[in-house]
Amino acid sequence: MDFLTTQMFFDNNILYNFLYRIREQGIRVPVVAGIMPITNKKQVARSVALSGATIPQRFRTMVDRFGDNPDKMAQAGVIYATEQIIDLISNGVNHIHVYSMNKPEIAAGIQKSLSYIIDK
Repeated sequence: MDFLTTQMFFDNNILYNFLYRIREQGIRVPVVAGIMPITNKKQVARSVALSGATIPQRFRTMVDRFGDNPDKMAQAGVIYATEQIIDLISNGVNHIHVYSMNKPEIAAGIQKSLSYIIDK
């Protein structure tokens, strides 16, 4: 096995716990963190049902506040995912996959926000 890819997650502590546990077991392959920007309210229930991912309170609050306004929710979802990625990079996670769900503008928005942070 050359690398592992995680399913999407919304709480970076879940990934950090996973990395700790696999490293303790001697697993040293790179782990690609799966980040999925949630840009509309309907995606939340569908994504959780498919993945079993837990939703942190901070994320729930964001969806409650902006979920009924598509433009606000799209922007908040991109910002949340961007903040997750910044935290991951700050903590040494060097491999990240953005599940953009065939929405290249979402991935481009995140990339633009990280233009000085990520190495090209």
